[in-house]
Amino acid sequence: MTDETGSRRTSAYTAAGVSIEAGDEAVELMRQWVEKARRPEVVGGIGGFAGLFDASALKAFRRPLLATSADGVGTKVAVAQAMDVHDTIGFDLVGMLVDDLVVCGAEPLFMTDYIATGRVDPGRVAAIVKGIAEACVVAGCALLGGETAEHPALMEPHEYDVAGSTTGVVEADELLGAHRVRAGDLLVAMGSSGLHANGYSLVRQVLLRQAGWKLTRRVDELGRALGDELLEPTRLYTRPCLELARRLDTHAMAHVTGGGLAANLSRVLPDSVSAVVDRSTWVPQPIFDLVASVGDVCRDDLEQTLNMGVGMVAVVSAAHADAAVRLLVEAEIPAWVCGQVIGAPGGDAELTAEYGA
Repeated sequence: MTDETGSRRTSAYTAAGVSIEAGDEAVELMRQWVEKARRPEVVGGIGGFAGLFDASALKAFRRPLLATSADGVGTKVAVAQAMDVHDTIGFDLVGMLVDDLVVCGAEPLFMTDYIATGRVDPGRVAAIVKGIAEACVVAGCALLGGETAEHPALMEPHEYDVAGSTTGVVEADELLGAHRVRAGDLLVAMGSSGLHANGYSLVRQVLLRQAGWKLTRRVDELGRALGDELLEPTRLYTRPCLELARRLDTHAMAHVTGGGLAANLSRVLPDSVSAVVDRSTWVPQPIFDLVASVGDVCRDDLEQTLNMGVGMVAVVSAAHADAAVRLLVEAEIPAWVCGQVIGAPGGDAELTAEYGA
């Protein structure tokens, strides 16, 4: 932009802290990653005012139900910012979104993202979108579009937050949920990759502020630097769980996010039954014990905040439980029978015994 003398001048918007040029550059850098996260139903590319998805594919359904979810990553982004590693946080975002759809048996079709930052750094934004796109490929979901917003004075230049929304579809008579759960069903646990993207306010308070540990500190119990452990991407369960629903007698699933295992499992139980989870069937990863011991955090608080090593639970008929475990293990998802549904009314999930050694 030039003035009447031909000299380049700074626009009023740029002077206020927003760079349209940086935003345009970020779009160009992220374009290659968005193109990788396509499905055949996607119409057009990025750059328009809205993403387009060909819904004629839904004609093959008898009664399609659309499922939708919106979420973010929480304060895990602070770890990514501190370590200047931005291409993994997208897995956390996608995991929080699409695996909330999978619990009802819905196949995720597409998602959109929203990145807010104090200053648009094109390379950083492209790295974030790279992670989102790569996770979408793993989940079989299209990255249909998004928004990058520059918020000078509201956020520091290096700060950002990410959020998104996703839409999926499930056949009405194949919907999973509490209405299918019966006494005698077994619970199949799926191992988490670590903390996933929940409870980071507690973890950061304990390890970074109270204990004063640095993210670069090597922790023997973890076998690596603390920051590397805290940035471990969320495990994606999407495709194996959809296979579980299609091939076996699966009644419900619970995505273990904020609130912990018991609270999230209770969300898919009818009032006519309860569930008993046997802690002795697995050993939580060292990071959970580390938070407990360093911060003197009681088990109740841990279990109400963190996933404790279980990222998803499937409720399946007893006859299909072993097959469910085999299917998941073959898909490289750690899985085991962790409990059962019992006839006691209440709709609650109880954790019993002590964690395995």
